[in-house]
Amino acid sequence: MKIEIDRDECIGCGNCTDIAPGVFELDDEGLSRVVNPAGADESTIREAAESCPVDCIHLYDDAGNKIYP
Repeated sequence: MKIEIDRDECIGCGNCTDIAPGVFELDDEGLSRVVNPAGADESTIREAAESCPVDCIHLYDDAGNKIYP
């Protein structure tokens, strides 16, 4: 799974870091970034993406197809 964050849309709410702290962290600007795409299982990563109130976390399968949102 590939994870991308649209940092222009991110509001830094921290839901993703609460759900998958091994994958996401808030940087010095208070915005989310991926620190380890393998830091949680796919269902946890999907839950973190779905928890984002602005849908700025985009998930892609191994073939490059967008799977969320």
